Amino acid sequence: MRWFAIAWMLTGAAFMAIAALGVVRMPDLFTRMQAATKTGTAGAGCILFGTALFFGELQVVTNAGLVIAFLFLTAPVAAHMLARAGYLVGAPLAPETHPDELKDKFGRGTEVPGGTPSSEGDRPPSA
Repeated sequence: MRWFAIAWMLTGAAFMAIAALGVVRMPDLFTRMQAATKTGTAGAGCILFGTALFFGELQVVTNAGLVIAFLFLTAPVAAHMLARAGYLVGAPLAPETHPDELKDKFGRGTEVPGGTPSSEGDRPPSA
């Protein structure tokens, strides 16, 4: 069982290394966030699962399970909110991004219902 737990932890460490490499190598905010969120969450989950297997105590297993559930529930939501905010304020897209499919729907730098206004325009005049 100990070797199985170590294998899970090493797999998690590999995922975390890939996440770090993705954050450094990806061309824009959106692809960096995808690399950090997906592989980072998978890496942390594998490490926590390996820790739970290694110790095998009920309290450790319960805590690790709760943390894994929390990570898998909150990381995608946080990444979505950061990506939306980045898009609305006009974070630059990678040069190889072909069409900006959201531009017609939202318009970069404009106010979106339920969204945030841009720093460029559509602010009411101050009195």
